[in-house]
Amino acid sequence: MTTSHPQQIAMVGLGRMGANLVRRLVRDGHRCVVYDVNPAAVAGLVGERIEGATSLFDLVERLSAPRTVWLMLPAALTQGALDELAAHLSPDDVIIDGGNSYYKDDIVRARDLSARGIHYVDCGTSGGVWGLERGYSLMIGGETPVVERLDPIFRTISPGRDRRSPTPSRDPDVGTAASGYLHCGPSGAGHFVKMVHNGVEYGMMAAIAEGLSIIRHANVGTLARSADAETTPLRDPENFAYDIEVAEVAEVWRHGSVVSSWLMDLTAEALARSPELADYSGRVSDSGEGRWTVEAAIAESVPAPVISAALFQRYESRALGDFTAKVLSAMRAGFGGHVEKGS
Repeated sequence: MTTSHPQQIAMVGLGRMGANLVRRLVRDGHRCVVYDVNPAAVAGLVGERIEGATSLFDLVERLSAPRTVWLMLPAALTQGALDELAAHLSPDDVIIDGGNSYYKDDIVRARDLSARGIHYVDCGTSGGVWGLERGYSLMIGGETPVVERLDPIFRTISPGRDRRSPTPSRDPDVGTAASGYLHCGPSGAGHFVKMVHNGVEYGMMAAIAEGLSIIRHANVGTLARSADAETTPLRDPENFAYDIEVAEVAEVWRHGSVVSSWLMDLTAEALARSPELADYSGRVSDSGEGRWTVEAAIAESVPAPVISAALFQRYESRALGDFTAKVLSAMRAGFGGHVEKGS
């Protein structure tokens, strides 16, 4: 991986992905100036082709015009950093937001910055903690000339032509999608595509988890089961007498199956380390993209039952449905005298 057009770029936010983006950039010949509110994070990166900055003002001063600054921050912190940064920038400078911002915010930001001559690019970035070696899939929104100017940066960060075989019906020499990055359209388009990507991710993760849980409980016919009015009887318990090793199923699904995927790889690794997943409580967060995807589906009148269910499942995992369950229990007790059973 080498680029014939190295560029200078600043990175604000040196968390798990920001720091690895910098490492990938300098490894390919680019020069970086870095800043984080944690000075130790900055100090840990400074080296060949990497300068550390003590503030956003200092960061801008270390860059040559036209400047390019990449923000890799939580969505809740992005606007404040962007406002402070923009106060120090000049016309024709570029701000790239590589986090998971709401695409509607991108539209407003691009318009406001354009009035000051500053360009704004939204760049949905997928790859997680493995991106340093695998590369990052990039979904980009912004003005075409600006995106083209930044192409050497995007080309370095993306996976490039990896080990995946070419799509048979595509011309491999047309476009950049096969290299792992795509200019999706004007401002907001990149984060819109990344938003939906994460919604799809919710659904895929939920399906894998539910499927493995069904396999894990395939021995229910061999277990003692209450026989009372509050327990649904199990028909044909002999049909559920399988003690199947879930970790082994996850492993075999990795090899040649239709559901083989990176998510399946990660699941198999987690189960290999701990078949009972003892290090996890099962509390699943959502950082916004799933609900934004569902909101977009509603606005577009597009049915999205799988993504919607996966989103609500995450709420349930955080006990946000407890009051709902109490109301249900109260109604059952009221109309039928049903007494709650212990767990």
